Amino acid sequence: MALVPGNSLLTDTPEEGRELAIILARKTIGAIQPDGDTRHTLRPGYATDAETLTMAAHVVAVEFATVAAANSYWGY
Repeated sequence: MALVPGNSLLTDTPEEGRELAIILARKTIGAIQPDGDTRHTLRPGYATDAETLTMAAHVVAVEFATVAAANSYWGY
């Protein structure tokens, strides 16, 4: 399983970096819980829980910070 698509964190824009951060977060969850049926069963519980949604957003934010650093914060 490739956890980093294309084996690179480099993106052309912050928007692409944000998209990559979401992909990375989703792939991490898939690696932690590889059974799709289990993830599907769990989804209703966390989809309506503000605390777990906030934790998910934090995971994406950490991934985005990593991508941004790899891209030298897109120092245009």
